[in-house]
Amino acid sequence: MEVLRPQLVIINGRQYRRNVMKEEQFEEEEEFSYTGPESGDVAEDEGCDPQRIEQTDKGFHCAVDVPSVLYKYIIGKKGETRRRLEHDTKTSISIPKQGAEGPIVITGARRASVSSALTRLELLVDSFRRKQPFTHFLSLPLNDPGIQDGFLRFKEAVLAQCSQDHGVEASIFQNPSKLHLTVGTLVLLNETEVRKACEQLQQCEDFIREITGGRPLELEVRGVEYMNDDPATVDVLYAKVNMKDGSDKLQVLADRLVEHFVSSGLMVREWDRVKLHGTVMNTLFRRDSTAEGSGRKTPTSREAFDARHVLKTFGAFTFGDLELNSVLLSQRYSSDCTGYYSTAGQVSFS
Repeated sequence: MEVLRPQLVIINGRQYRRNVMKEEQFEEEEEFSYTGPESGDVAEDEGCDPQRIEQTDKGFHCAVDVPSVLYKYIIGKKGETRRRLEHDTKTSISIPKQGAEGPIVITGARRASVSSALTRLELLVDSFRRKQPFTHFLSLPLNDPGIQDGFLRFKEAVLAQCSQDHGVEASIFQNPSKLHLTVGTLVLLNETEVRKACEQLQQCEDFIREITGGRPLELEVRGVEYMNDDPATVDVLYAKVNMKDGSDKLQVLADRLVEHFVSSGLMVREWDRVKLHGTVMNTLFRRDSTAEGSGRKTPTSREAFDARHVLKTFGAFTFGDLELNSVLLSQRYSSDCTGYYSTAGQVSFS
C-alpha cells in the first residue's frame, strides 16, 4: 500500500484512511484513523449517529449488530484487539459467547468515548468483512431450456474437437441448469443480513419495471470471450449476451441494481459498469463438486486451460435466444447439484 496515498474507506457517510500494520494475531491487522479535524478526543457530533447511543445511570451505551462469524476478529488473539480498543477509547466492550448470536454492547462514561469505540469497531468489521468470500450473488438467469440445449451442443463440440488442448476437460464446464449472468456479489453472514438483502431487492421492483417496461427482455446469447490477457492461459470463458433490439436496457438494469445495493451498504463496487458475462467454462469448477461432470477434490492450485483453439473454432457460437423475466438473489453454494443455485429472493419484470 502507498503510505502517502492510503486507501480510503467510507462508513456511514464518513471517510477514513486505512493503515496496515503487522501484528502477531493476524497475518495483517488493519488500524484506522478518522480523516476529519484532529483533536484530543472525538467530538460529541462526530463518529456514529448519536441516536444510536443511549444514556444510562452509569454513563452511555450502544448495541451493535455484528455477525457472530466476525467476533473472533474483534476479540483478537488472547483478547488483545478488544483490550486495545477498550484502552484507547476508555470503554468496555461486551461480546456474546462463542456460538451465540446477539449485539456487541459498548459502554463508557462519556458519549464521545462510546462514539469513538463504535466508529473503530465499524471500521474493523468492514475490514474483516471484505476478507470473507462472497456468500450470495445477484444474477440474471440464463437457464432457459433453449439456452441449455445450445450450451450442451457447445460442450459436446468443444470436447470432441479441443480435448487435446491443455486443461480442456468436462469438469470445467458450467452445469447447464446454473447458467446465469452475474450482476454483483454480496457477503451475507447471517439470516438477518439475508433478509435485509431480500428487502433491498424488493425495493428495486419499481425501477426494474420502469427499465423493462414491465415486459421480458429479449436476449441473444452468441459468441464466447475470455477474461484475462492471454488466450493460452484462461481461467474463465464466458458467453456474450446482448439485447436483440440493440438497446442498452440490460446494461442499464445491471448497473442500477449494483448502484442500489452499493448505496445500501450490502455490496462493494468493483467496476464502473457491470461486465455482463455468462460463464460457460471455469477452472474453479475442477474443485466444485456441484459443477456438472466434476467429482474431484480440491486441488492444490488452480490450473488454467488453453482456449486458443476453442476461441478460433467456436468464437461465434450461437447458444440461442431467450426472454429474461427476473432478477435473483442466490446463495453461492447449493447442495442440489441438479437445480439452480438456492434462491433467497426474486423480482419479476412483469
